[in-house]
Amino acid sequence: MTKAFIVGHPIKHSRSPLIHGFWLKTHGIAGSYERIDVESVNFGDFLKSFHEQGFAGGNVTIPHKEAAFSGVARRTERAERLKAVNTVWIENGVLWGDNTDVLGFMTNLDLSLGTGWEQHVDNALILGAGGAARGIVAGLQDRSLKRIFIANRTIAKAEDIVRDFQRYSAVELVALAWDDLDSALGQSQLIVNTTSLGMAGQPPLNLDLAKAPGNAIVSDIVYVPLKTPLLAAAEAHGLRIVDGLGMLLHQAVPGFERWFGVRPEVTPDLRALIVADLESSK
Repeated sequence: MTKAFIVGHPIKHSRSPLIHGFWLKTHGIAGSYERIDVESVNFGDFLKSFHEQGFAGGNVTIPHKEAAFSGVARRTERAERLKAVNTVWIENGVLWGDNTDVLGFMTNLDLSLGTGWEQHVDNALILGAGGAARGIVAGLQDRSLKRIFIANRTIAKAEDIVRDFQRYSAVELVALAWDDLDSALGQSQLIVNTTSLGMAGQPPLNLDLAKAPGNAIVSDIVYVPLKTPLLAAAEAHGLRIVDGLGMLLHQAVPGFERWFGVRPEVTPDLRALIVADLESSK
Protein backbone atom coordinates (compact mmCIF):
# COMPACT_ATOMS: atom_id res chain seq x y z
CA MET A 1 0.00 0.00 0.00
CA THR A 2 1.39 3.40 -1.01
CA LYS A 3 1.44 6.00 1.76
CA ALA A 4 1.77 9.78 1.46
CA PHE A 5 1.49 12.66 3.92
CA ILE A 6 1.17 16.35 4.56
CA VAL A 7 3.59 17.73 7.13
CA GLY A 8 3.38 21.08 8.89
CA HIS A 9 2.92 22.73 12.27
CA PRO A 10 0.08 23.11 13.08
CA ILE A 11 -1.56 20.72 10.63
CA LYS A 12 -5.00 19.72 11.96
CA HIS A 13 -6.73 22.38 9.83
CA SER A 14 -5.45 20.96 6.53
CA ARG A 15 -8.04 19.84 3.97
CA SER A 16 -5.42 17.97 1.91
CA PRO A 17 -6.33 14.55 3.40
CA LEU A 18 -9.91 15.09 2.22
CA ILE A 19 -8.71 15.91 -1.30
CA HIS A 20 -6.34 12.97 -1.64
CA GLY A 21 -8.73 10.62 0.15
CA PHE A 22 -11.40 11.50 -2.41
CA TRP A 23 -9.03 10.68 -5.28
CA LEU A 24 -7.86 7.42 -3.67
CA LYS A 25 -11.49 6.31 -3.38
CA THR A 26 -12.39 7.52 -6.88
CA HIS A 27 -9.55 5.54 -8.47
CA GLY A 28 -9.86 2.50 -6.21
CA ILE A 29 -6.29 2.83 -4.98
CA ALA A 30 -5.21 1.04 -1.80
CA GLY A 31 -3.29 3.92 -0.29
CA SER A 32 -3.31 6.49 2.48
CA TYR A 33 -2.63 10.19 2.93
CA GLU A 34 -2.22 11.43 6.47
CA ARG A 35 -1.50 14.56 8.50
CA ILE A 36 1.81 14.65 10.35
CA ASP A 37 2.53 17.44 12.83
CA VAL A 38 6.26 18.16 13.04
CA GLU A 39 7.83 21.15 14.77
CA SER A 40 10.55 23.06 12.96
CA VAL A 41 13.32 21.72 15.20
CA ASN A 42 12.47 18.14 14.12
CA PHE A 43 11.68 18.74 10.46
CA GLY A 44 15.15 17.95 9.11
CA ASP A 45 15.12 14.53 10.76
CA PHE A 46 11.63 13.84 9.41
CA LEU A 47 12.66 14.74 5.87
CA LYS A 48 15.56 12.30 6.03
CA SER A 49 13.51 9.44 7.50
CA PHE A 50 10.04 9.54 5.92
CA HIS A 51 10.95 6.97 3.26
CA GLU A 52 12.18 4.55 5.93
CA GLN A 53 8.77 4.95 7.58
CA GLY A 54 7.12 3.63 4.44
CA PHE A 55 6.06 6.88 2.78
CA ALA A 56 6.47 7.44 -0.96
CA GLY A 57 6.42 11.20 -0.44
CA GLY A 58 4.19 14.02 0.64
CA ASN A 59 3.27 17.66 0.81
CA VAL A 60 5.05 20.25 2.92
CA THR A 61 3.19 23.23 4.29
CA ILE A 62 3.72 26.12 6.71
CA PRO A 63 6.27 26.64 8.23
CA HIS A 64 8.52 24.09 6.48
CA LYS A 65 8.59 25.01 2.77
CA GLU A 66 11.90 26.88 2.91
CA ALA A 67 13.50 24.19 5.11
CA ALA A 68 12.35 21.55 2.62
CA PHE A 69 14.02 23.50 -0.17
CA SER A 70 17.31 23.33 1.71
CA GLY A 71 16.80 19.72 2.78
CA VAL A 72 16.17 17.97 -0.54
CA ALA A 73 18.98 16.70 -2.77
CA ARG A 74 17.44 17.70 -6.11
CA ARG A 75 14.87 20.32 -7.07
CA THR A 76 12.72 21.13 -10.07
CA GLU A 77 13.26 24.40 -11.93
CA ARG A 78 10.06 25.76 -10.37
CA ALA A 79 11.30 25.06 -6.87
CA GLU A 80 14.70 26.61 -7.61
CA ARG A 81 12.98 29.77 -8.77
CA LEU A 82 10.76 30.06 -5.70
CA LYS A 83 13.34 28.88 -3.13
CA ALA A 84 10.55 26.82 -1.53
CA VAL A 85 9.33 23.21 -1.78
CA ASN A 86 5.80 21.92 -1.13
CA THR A 87 6.03 18.43 -2.70
CA VAL A 88 8.66 15.76 -2.00
CA TRP A 89 9.32 12.24 -3.27
CA ILE A 90 12.06 9.65 -3.67
CA GLU A 91 13.26 8.92 -7.22
CA ASN A 92 16.02 6.36 -7.80
CA GLY A 93 17.03 6.72 -4.18
CA VAL A 94 17.28 10.53 -4.41
CA LEU A 95 15.11 12.98 -2.43
CA TRP A 96 13.45 15.42 -4.84
CA GLY A 97 11.44 18.59 -4.23
CA ASP A 98 8.98 20.57 -6.35
CA ASN A 99 6.73 23.57 -5.86
CA THR A 100 3.23 23.21 -7.30
CA ASP A 101 1.79 26.46 -5.91
CA VAL A 102 2.53 28.25 -9.21
CA LEU A 103 0.65 25.59 -11.17
CA GLY A 104 -2.23 25.60 -8.71
CA PHE A 105 -2.78 29.35 -8.84
CA MET A 106 -2.42 29.76 -12.59
CA THR A 107 -4.58 26.73 -13.45
CA ASN A 108 -7.32 28.05 -11.18
CA LEU A 109 -7.09 31.49 -12.77
CA ASP A 110 -7.21 30.07 -16.31
CA LEU A 111 -10.19 27.80 -15.62
CA SER A 112 -12.09 30.48 -13.70
CA LEU A 113 -11.54 33.31 -16.21
CA GLY A 114 -11.17 31.52 -19.55
CA THR A 115 -8.37 31.39 -22.09
CA GLY A 116 -6.73 34.71 -22.90
CA TRP A 117 -7.83 36.60 -19.78
CA GLU A 118 -4.36 38.13 -19.47
CA GLN A 119 -4.80 39.98 -22.78
CA HIS A 120 -6.97 42.43 -20.82
CA VAL A 121 -4.50 42.79 -17.93
CA ASP A 122 -1.59 45.21 -18.21
CA ASN A 123 -0.77 45.44 -14.50
CA ALA A 124 -1.23 43.15 -11.51
CA LEU A 125 -1.15 44.12 -7.84
CA ILE A 126 0.00 41.46 -5.37
CA LEU A 127 -0.75 42.10 -1.70
CA GLY A 128 1.87 40.49 0.51
CA ALA A 129 5.39 39.22 -0.08
CA GLY A 130 5.52 35.80 1.56
CA GLY A 131 5.94 32.35 0.01
CA ALA A 132 2.55 32.37 -1.70
CA ALA A 133 3.24 35.78 -3.23
CA ARG A 134 6.50 34.47 -4.68
CA GLY A 135 4.65 31.63 -6.39
CA ILE A 136 2.02 33.95 -7.83
CA VAL A 137 4.57 36.46 -9.09
CA ALA A 138 6.45 33.60 -10.79
CA GLY A 139 3.28 32.41 -12.52
CA LEU A 140 2.25 35.86 -13.69
CA GLN A 141 5.77 36.63 -14.95
CA ASP A 142 5.29 33.99 -17.63
CA ARG A 143 2.22 35.76 -19.05
CA SER A 144 1.88 38.84 -21.25
CA LEU A 145 1.64 41.44 -18.49
CA LYS A 146 3.57 44.71 -18.47
CA ARG A 147 4.02 45.24 -14.74
CA ILE A 148 3.53 43.51 -11.38
CA PHE A 149 3.26 45.64 -8.23
CA ILE A 150 4.16 43.87 -4.97
CA ALA A 151 2.93 45.68 -1.86
CA ASN A 152 3.93 44.65 1.63
CA ARG A 153 3.96 46.21 5.10
CA THR A 154 7.68 45.45 5.24
CA ILE A 155 8.81 46.79 1.87
CA ALA A 156 12.17 45.02 2.14
CA LYS A 157 10.40 41.67 1.58
CA ALA A 158 8.77 43.01 -1.58
CA GLU A 159 12.16 44.30 -2.71
CA ASP A 160 13.58 40.80 -2.14
CA ILE A 161 11.06 39.38 -4.63
CA VAL A 162 12.00 42.03 -7.20
CA ARG A 163 15.69 41.21 -6.73
CA ASP A 164 15.18 37.43 -6.90
CA PHE A 165 12.69 37.31 -9.78
CA GLN A 166 13.30 40.22 -12.16
CA ARG A 167 15.89 38.30 -14.19
CA TYR A 168 13.38 35.64 -15.16
CA SER A 169 11.11 37.84 -17.28
CA ALA A 170 10.73 41.16 -19.09
CA VAL A 171 7.64 41.91 -16.97
CA GLU A 172 8.55 44.87 -14.75
CA LEU A 173 8.43 44.18 -11.00
CA VAL A 174 7.79 47.10 -8.64
CA ALA A 175 8.04 46.94 -4.82
CA LEU A 176 5.57 49.16 -2.96
CA ALA A 177 5.17 50.25 0.63
CA TRP A 178 1.71 49.42 1.99
CA ASP A 179 0.90 53.13 2.26
CA ASP A 180 1.42 53.48 -1.50
CA LEU A 181 -1.21 50.89 -2.42
CA ASP A 182 -3.67 53.38 -3.88
CA SER A 183 -1.19 54.48 -6.53
CA ALA A 184 -1.13 50.95 -7.97
CA LEU A 185 -4.76 50.06 -7.28
CA GLY A 186 -6.10 52.39 -9.94
CA GLN A 187 -3.75 50.94 -12.57
CA SER A 188 -4.18 47.23 -11.85
CA GLN A 189 -6.61 44.99 -13.70
CA LEU A 190 -5.69 41.99 -11.50
CA ILE A 191 -5.56 42.27 -7.70
CA VAL A 192 -4.44 39.26 -5.64
CA ASN A 193 -4.45 39.03 -1.85
CA THR A 194 -1.80 36.62 -0.54
CA THR A 195 -1.89 37.88 3.07
CA SER A 196 -3.90 36.36 5.94
CA LEU A 197 -5.93 39.58 6.23
CA GLY A 198 -9.61 38.74 5.81
CA MET A 199 -9.13 35.12 6.88
CA ALA A 200 -11.44 33.86 9.62
CA GLY A 201 -10.04 35.09 12.94
CA GLN A 202 -7.73 37.66 11.32
CA PRO A 203 -8.09 41.44 10.89
CA PRO A 204 -9.93 42.63 7.75
CA LEU A 205 -8.18 43.76 4.59
CA ASN A 206 -9.12 47.39 4.11
CA LEU A 207 -8.91 48.09 0.38
CA ASP A 208 -10.96 50.72 -1.43
CA LEU A 209 -12.01 48.82 -4.55
CA ALA A 210 -13.89 51.86 -5.82
CA LYS A 211 -10.45 53.02 -6.97
CA ALA A 212 -9.84 49.87 -9.04
CA PRO A 213 -10.52 49.77 -12.80
CA GLY A 214 -14.04 48.72 -13.72
CA ASN A 215 -12.76 45.60 -15.49
CA ALA A 216 -10.53 44.48 -12.62
CA ILE A 217 -10.33 40.86 -11.47
CA VAL A 218 -9.97 40.26 -7.72
CA SER A 219 -8.52 37.03 -6.35
CA ASP A 220 -7.92 35.90 -2.77
CA ILE A 221 -5.84 32.84 -1.90
CA VAL A 222 -7.61 32.67 1.48
CA TYR A 223 -10.40 30.04 1.34
CA VAL A 224 -11.70 30.21 4.93
CA PRO A 225 -14.16 31.84 4.49
CA LEU A 226 -14.65 30.85 0.86
CA LYS A 227 -16.00 34.29 0.01
CA THR A 228 -13.75 36.63 1.93
CA PRO A 229 -14.79 40.21 2.72
CA LEU A 230 -12.47 41.31 -0.11
CA LEU A 231 -14.26 39.10 -2.63
CA ALA A 232 -17.68 40.18 -1.34
CA ALA A 233 -16.65 43.82 -1.74
CA ALA A 234 -15.38 43.13 -5.26
CA GLU A 235 -18.70 41.57 -6.22
CA ALA A 236 -20.52 44.58 -4.79
CA HIS A 237 -18.45 46.76 -7.14
CA GLY A 238 -19.32 44.55 -10.12
CA LEU A 239 -15.82 43.09 -10.42
CA ARG A 240 -14.98 39.50 -11.38
CA ILE A 241 -13.70 37.32 -8.54
CA VAL A 242 -11.64 34.14 -8.16
CA ASP A 243 -11.71 32.38 -4.78
CA GLY A 244 -8.79 30.58 -3.16
CA LEU A 245 -10.13 27.03 -3.05
CA GLY A 246 -9.26 26.26 -6.67
CA MET A 247 -5.56 26.93 -6.02
CA LEU A 248 -5.59 24.41 -3.15
CA LEU A 249 -7.27 21.77 -5.32
CA HIS A 250 -5.13 22.18 -8.42
CA GLN A 251 -1.78 22.35 -6.60
CA ALA A 252 -2.54 18.87 -5.22
CA VAL A 253 -2.76 17.17 -8.63
CA PRO A 254 0.97 16.70 -9.47
CA GLY A 255 1.81 15.24 -6.07
CA PHE A 256 -0.95 12.64 -6.20
CA GLU A 257 0.19 11.61 -9.67
CA ARG A 258 3.80 11.37 -8.48
CA TRP A 259 3.04 9.16 -5.46
CA PHE A 260 0.11 7.07 -6.66
CA GLY A 261 0.74 6.85 -10.42
CA VAL A 262 -2.62 8.25 -11.57
CA ARG A 263 -3.32 11.83 -12.64
CA PRO A 264 -6.51 12.89 -10.83
CA GLU A 265 -9.04 15.52 -11.88
CA VAL A 266 -10.44 18.46 -9.98
CA THR A 267 -14.17 17.83 -10.37
CA PRO A 268 -17.31 19.62 -9.14
CA ASP A 269 -17.87 16.70 -6.73
CA LEU A 270 -14.45 17.23 -5.14
CA ARG A 271 -15.01 20.96 -4.79
CA ALA A 272 -18.46 20.32 -3.27
CA LEU A 273 -16.92 17.95 -0.72
CA ILE A 274 -14.41 20.55 0.46
CA VAL A 275 -16.99 23.36 0.46
CA ALA A 276 -19.32 21.21 2.62
CA ASP A 277 -16.48 20.55 5.05
CA LEU A 278 -15.66 24.27 5.25
CA GLU A 279 -19.31 25.05 5.92
CA SER A 280 -19.63 22.40 8.64
CA SER A 281 -16.57 23.68 10.47
CA LYS A 282 -17.85 27.24 10.85
